[in-house]
Amino acid sequence: MDRMRNFGFLLKDVSRRYALRFEQRAREISLTLLQCKALVRLEKNQGVNQVQLAALADVEPMTMVRILDRMEADGLLERRADPADRRARLVYLTSKAKPVLDEIWRLSDLTRAETFAGISRQEREAFIGVLERMHINACAFDEHAADALGVAQAISPIKKAAAITGERRKSRLR
Repeated sequence: MDRMRNFGFLLKDVSRRYALRFEQRAREISLTLLQCKALVRLEKNQGVNQVQLAALADVEPMTMVRILDRMEADGLLERRADPADRRARLVYLTSKAKPVLDEIWRLSDLTRAETFAGISRQEREAFIGVLERMHINACAFDEHAADALGVAQAISPIKKAAAITGERRKSRLR
């Protein structure tokens, strides 16, 4: 069988197994994969609103609300009123989140090292380079979808992600 025909299945299976292995480790610190994604995305995007954070983490907004509720109760983040929109809440990490994020990154490093076992540094670098180029190509699909939705090229990546996520949601309902 042509190895390239199996590419999509292999990529999906490796991704699934990698995520499962990370999630097993995250349970050791009482977090889910979705909580880890939310914290990691929030680390680089302090002060976004809940809808924007959901788009960044590729999670449904209602699911994100439940995730944030739990993490706020655990003291890892806080929500503040958005001065520009009375209905929106902006999300910020607390100081208690820093050691948790350090542990998430440690678990990520362990999972990555385990997955790359027996693969040379040179092979890893080449693989990551190819994967980055593939990601650029795949992101172009999203840009085309955004264009089809009439979304201007100049909008922010967060808004573009939200528009695309919204279109995906609509297509699931059809």
